[in-house]
Amino acid sequence: MTKERDDSDLERQILAFISREGYQPVKPRVIAKKLELDEEGKVTLRRLIRRMAREGKVAYGAKHLVRKPEAVKPADQRVTGRIKRTSRGHGFLRPDPTAGRLGVQGDIYIPRSQMRDAADGDRVAVKVVRGRDPERGDLLGHVMQVLERRTAEFVGSYQTFQGEGYVRIDGNQFPEPIHVGDPGAKRVKLGDKVVVEMLRFPSNRDAGAAVIVEVLGRPDAVGVDTRMVVAEFGLPTDFPEEVLEQSREMAAGFDESIEAPRIDLSGETIITIDPATARDFDDAISLTRIDNGHWKLGVHIADVAHFVRPNTSLDNEAYKRGNSVYLPDLVIPMLPELISNGLASLQPDQTRYTMTAFIEFDPEGIPIGAELCESAIRSCRRFTYEEIDEYLADPEAWREKLTPEVHGLVGRMHELAMMLRRRRMDAGSIDLTVPEVEIDLDEDGRVTGAHRSVNTESHQIIEEFMLAANVAVAERLRDDGFNLMRRIHESPAPLKLTALTEFVQALGIECHALHDRFEIKRVIAEAEAMPEREAIHYAVLRAMQKARYGPDELGHYALAFDAYCHFTSPIRRYPDLIIHRMIKSVVRGKRPSDEFGHLQALGVHCSETEVRAERAERELKKLKLLNFYKDKLGEELPARITGVERFGLFAQGEQIPVDGFVGLGALPHDLYDHDPVARTLVGRRSGMTYRLGDPLLVRVLRVDFDRREIDFEVVRHRGIQRGNRPITTRRVGSSRRGTSESAPDSRGMGGRRASGDRRGGASRPPGRGSHDSRSSGARGGRRKHR
Repeated sequence: MTKERDDSDLERQILAFISREGYQPVKPRVIAKKLELDEEGKVTLRRLIRRMAREGKVAYGAKHLVRKPEAVKPADQRVTGRIKRTSRGHGFLRPDPTAGRLGVQGDIYIPRSQMRDAADGDRVAVKVVRGRDPERGDLLGHVMQVLERRTAEFVGSYQTFQGEGYVRIDGNQFPEPIHVGDPGAKRVKLGDKVVVEMLRFPSNRDAGAAVIVEVLGRPDAVGVDTRMVVAEFGLPTDFPEEVLEQSREMAAGFDESIEAPRIDLSGETIITIDPATARDFDDAISLTRIDNGHWKLGVHIADVAHFVRPNTSLDNEAYKRGNSVYLPDLVIPMLPELISNGLASLQPDQTRYTMTAFIEFDPEGIPIGAELCESAIRSCRRFTYEEIDEYLADPEAWREKLTPEVHGLVGRMHELAMMLRRRRMDAGSIDLTVPEVEIDLDEDGRVTGAHRSVNTESHQIIEEFMLAANVAVAERLRDDGFNLMRRIHESPAPLKLTALTEFVQALGIECHALHDRFEIKRVIAEAEAMPEREAIHYAVLRAMQKARYGPDELGHYALAFDAYCHFTSPIRRYPDLIIHRMIKSVVRGKRPSDEFGHLQALGVHCSETEVRAERAERELKKLKLLNFYKDKLGEELPARITGVERFGLFAQGEQIPVDGFVGLGALPHDLYDHDPVARTLVGRRSGMTYRLGDPLLVRVLRVDFDRREIDFEVVRHRGIQRGNRPITTRRVGSSRRGTSESAPDSRGMGGRRASGDRRGGASRPPGRGSHDSRSSGARGGRRKHR
């Protein structure tokens, strides 16, 4: 029986169970017990219920109780999605992909009074009401129901009041401490960081209640910050014993034999190129010139599907995780290391199973055709990026270090990759170079410094080949008429492109409407030598949509590809594993599992685990940087403006990437006018202009570890003042330091997060390739994929 049939049968059983007369809402584990499911069945049931909630077949609400679907009947004005809650209590709904079919474009603004008990990241059903928020222009909505909680567990600091225990949840989501009763059994001490499970979520009518489930320890103790993030985001760390045992069985049964239909490529010249610190290697390259003068590129990817079979404990755990998580001081792999760093890793001089995409290019780099197959390779040389850069700087110096075959291969790789890159850029691919700053840690996980990531030609070689393979696989599956798990990057919303056009024009750059990708590329190129370069890069990135997974044929906007998927990192990403399984079926003459609804649900899940990993990484970096700066009050550092709002500025340190806020009261004495089009604050008396991307020298004013905030004040503007007045202005500041006439108190928790949380004003600028947070990515792990 197929997986789809199993899912369909179980879904019918679930619907029959909750449709019984007298049914009372219960948790999934109760349903699983009533249906007499085994452990594997319980995992499937939880996954199915989440999917059914998204489809409106059940209601999945508070305390994870499964309810009848009456409360979520389809309606024209009902939109589902994930909610972003701000510090002021209101929220923004990011609708599910299906919302576009209902005519809903962009975010939906939820007033505080209409939030109910929805928490940040929850999946909710929202009723769209007539009109738009007058300030932001977003659609207005009311939360009808919480369908699925992102989490019921939160991290905070323990305190007492009148003999009762309370926990102040970290961050700004819940402004008041949550009552936890008498937690004496946990031996918790004042100020300890703890994990609580919500019994009742706070709302306008209820202060909420929780229970302490784990005591993490003192906030400044070694490793507590990492444990906080792992708990806060519900990251799975240890593998269940049954999963480890299955990995051991796979290792014991692997004999490196090469049998049909697998093709033996172990005698070919094949190499890997990875970071010096890489522990697993999931892609390798071969490249030859064939008799007709064409190129034959081989992209060989670890055959993880050989070891991770569908519906096994190993597969269920990989699905649950969705992807590996790379925290600053901890890697949480998707697969046990016996597989990710052993059986599937393409280590030098070891026979390894692979899935291969052979792609033929004509002499000008135009793809002619592609062949997919199961294969086995033996990598003959492991290169680091630094070694390839050294080779490219002086190829002759490497002749004695390499065999003639490997030396020639690297030269050919560079030639073809640069050709493919030029063709991709000419075809409209948008490339933004905003280097990511990586923090450096000591053995205890404390910040010691930072460095900027680089995107040299060695990185570009691998990136171009991975992109080519991803496209070739997606086109093959599409042309064969199958649905597939695509990497989707939709076109920017028209309203955002209009705002981007107005912003660029306000900078004094002449341009037509930026609804044309080639006009965006022209503006980026024109700004390369201008002081506004950083501002334009930030603005373009923010106009982009977030890339996601799913079967919809929507293309990849940033890369300018009609068909695109992720094929190249199955060790790290579950969507790649799905693609590998489809290829296996196709090359063996079988029809792959490609049911659209199933792929859509998988795509939603994998997109959510990807976002969870990104948020966890950002949050832990923030915590480590807060600890780094807590004893550095008054220290000055160079920074760059990453957000401009009517109530102040967001800025990020350039050398150490700490994000902070500059309230109006922390700017030089003046009255400030806010121009939302040009994204500036302009001093009325001084004419001093603060614009997105501008360089500043700031001083650390305040560090609040619990609220996870840093406040800066401006020491001086490091750029040249342009002297141009904004196109439209609005008075927002006062010459009296620390006050504001129309904005919330710049030092308070009010307006600061109102827009900042939603727009990501204080979040780090995306790094190399990044634009994958907003758009794309080709390799996995530490390398940001397109």
